[in-house]
Amino acid sequence: MASDTGAFDTHHPPSPDLLADCVHCGFCLPPCPTYALWSRETDSPRGRIHLLRVALEGKASITPEFARHFDTCLGCMACMTACPSGVQYDKLVEAARPQLERHVRRPLADRLFRRLIFALFPYPRRLRWLALELWAYQRLGLQRLARATGLLDALPARLRAMEAVAPRVSVAGAWSSMPGVIPATGTPRRRVALLLGCVQRVFFSDVNRATARVLAAEGCEVVVPQAQGCCGALMLHAGLEDDAAALARRFIDAFEPSLARVDAIVINAAGCGSTLKEYGHLLRDDPAYAARAEALASKCRDISEVLADLDPQAPRHPVPMRVAYHDACHLQHAQGVSAEPRRVLATIPELDVCEVPEGGLCCGSAGIYNLVEPEAADALGRRKAGHILSTGADAVVSSNPGCLLQLGSALERQGRPLRTMHLVEIVDASIRGESNTMTAGHP
Repeated sequence: MASDTGAFDTHHPPSPDLLADCVHCGFCLPPCPTYALWSRETDSPRGRIHLLRVALEGKASITPEFARHFDTCLGCMACMTACPSGVQYDKLVEAARPQLERHVRRPLADRLFRRLIFALFPYPRRLRWLALELWAYQRLGLQRLARATGLLDALPARLRAMEAVAPRVSVAGAWSSMPGVIPATGTPRRRVALLLGCVQRVFFSDVNRATARVLAAEGCEVVVPQAQGCCGALMLHAGLEDDAAALARRFIDAFEPSLARVDAIVINAAGCGSTLKEYGHLLRDDPAYAARAEALASKCRDISEVLADLDPQAPRHPVPMRVAYHDACHLQHAQGVSAEPRRVLATIPELDVCEVPEGGLCCGSAGIYNLVEPEAADALGRRKAGHILSTGADAVVSSNPGCLLQLGSALERQGRPLRTMHLVEIVDASIRGESNTMTAGHP
């Protein structure tokens, strides 16, 4: 039967008006990671837009081969930064992926692996038990043995990729909690709510604590909603629209009691931030949540945006280091936040911040991309690691946990491990006068 939506079903198909914005000028090609790797038009932003257009016109079917071109897209949104026509590629790819999930049945191994990821990562309680197993694997020397003897080569590529980016685990950190309120130091200037994240609160709890300390030192009272869960970012970026929407509603319910009393919701994970700022679009059809989603999204700010907007009141002590700042794609491209992290780092005396060549090109992390597309992610990681090493930096600073894991793994595989730090950790060390913790070697 003929349909105005062509090969797509009628639930949020790609918008023909948004597709028409693309004039196929080609400015999106150089910053696209998959085009940089393979030089194939169908694996570029304008090529994918063309595929969506012909499918919408009923001239192409949604087949596994069709879906593959969207599976390989990292969703880094570098094309949006480069596009002179303002094409909203984010809206197009986020409309396409749920369609693909409904129309294409993945191979069994793929379905099981994705199910494993989505049964673990959005659930901090489950991640804590995984953290215990990882801790034992690392502490008992099993990881060193497995890597040295080549035992990991017997595993499928995706499981090897998961092992390669696994973080160093602190049991105390994984099972730690934060109080409901952290008071401001001195005269309060702001009241903010803090996002804890899922992977972030279990494997990067130090980042959350550093975030709270820095905000308090800068005169912010920090409210930590205790009932908060996953924001749905991983699901949304993977095309699981209904699951993402359900998690978004729960997230709104958890934060709403604090919303009227805070000036901002502070986020220290770029992937979460880009999703939270788009809650209004995600829940646009829900009469009970649409306006509430917009209200919450309007208060979401990356930690660098909040700090850049505050005149520093806490003294900064010198941190004599040379660091490479890596722009997380979901911060630089999806949120348009690039100058603010650099302004924050510029407040630290003796910190030498160097730019990474090809800084706008994705490192290969991209949510779960480095797990489901390990070959492409590894190529991008090696490329990024080479550029970082060319700067002569002592450490790498970024604003997203996934990027930090990807970069650390890529540098280690090249035999040149560098310390990786979240931006807020180095600010915290400067405020506390603990630069020795930054320069004393690798964690």
